[in-house]
Amino acid sequence: MIADTDARFMALALSLGARGQGRTWPNPAVGCVIVNGDRIVGRGWTAPGGRPHAEPVALAQAGAAARGATAYVSLEPCSHHGQTPPCAKALVAAGVARVVTALEDPDPRVAGRGHAMLRAAGIEVATGVLEGAARRAHRGFLLNRTQGRPALTLKLASSFDGRIATATGESRWITGPEARRAVHAMRARHDAVMVGGGTARADDPDLTVRDLGVAHQPVRVVCTRRLDLPLDGRLARGADSVPLWLCHGADADPARVAAWTARGAHLIEVAVAPGGQLDPLAMLRALGAAGLTRVFCEGGGSLAASLLSAGLVDDLVGFTAGLALGAEGWPALGALGLGRLAEAPRFRLVETRAIGADVLHVWERD
Repeated sequence: MIADTDARFMALALSLGARGQGRTWPNPAVGCVIVNGDRIVGRGWTAPGGRPHAEPVALAQAGAAARGATAYVSLEPCSHHGQTPPCAKALVAAGVARVVTALEDPDPRVAGRGHAMLRAAGIEVATGVLEGAARRAHRGFLLNRTQGRPALTLKLASSFDGRIATATGESRWITGPEARRAVHAMRARHDAVMVGGGTARADDPDLTVRDLGVAHQPVRVVCTRRLDLPLDGRLARGADSVPLWLCHGADADPARVAAWTARGAHLIEVAVAPGGQLDPLAMLRALGAAGLTRVFCEGGGSLAASLLSAGLVDDLVGFTAGLALGAEGWPALGALGLGRLAEAPRFRLVETRAIGADVLHVWERD
């Protein structure tokens, strides 16, 4: 009975934490539920910008009712002084009797110390509740702390035969308005939206979240070795109002570096791989060092292929439309150089459903 109750309230904590996705980086999007008896007395999730953390928000709502209660937290409470006091200390001061967490925080400043602080104060601690679900929810933060890179979702919208444009380059619109709206919602739940330079030149995109009434915008990241993007395009015009980060090589024209910097873009120099493209792992590690935990990549084909080849795609999101464009159409992916099926990156199906007239399928790496 206790196990069922713990799982139920932890599921709620995870759902609350998800409300902060895309807005809490570099901090994790944590959820917290405080239960006294059979009554929820406090709820909280990490605020935009990463603070206050979920626990003090829930404790403030609970007030005196937190004494003797159980706190459910989707990640180990922090134990270090940063810009805010330790959450483990706040739970101790509030007089909670029991703390249930989903998993330990791998951040070296925490790494079990939060749990130890609670136990030292006489608080019962249970951990590992819905650990698998929590690892998926916090995947970006966990990867940032353990591998130095954000989690990467690759989205591909294509025809039934895997094409993203006709032979002449026409691509608007392969998928319907419902699918495009779903993509905007996905953008809003990520720290950054990323495309390659070819896509930026061909589509002149805004890469913003629109028509959803959200008050924030993800960082826009463009991977362009030579910074050869139009200086009069949409990205340039909005660089001083919506964050624009440009990953480029050391051989980019200094005049272009100066021009994009003057427009308000943040430039990140990245090593170039032997094939001539920006090194995908170096690029993601640079984004991770800048604090990003969740990146939503929307192509194009060459960038997508390089990320897949490097084993850096954690989730695949596909929108497939009911039309065929034929072999002369533009493929969704560039060359992967595979000689055998065993070399192909494999993913596990998580979800499939209709979105308007299109099909959404979501996969995660095995």
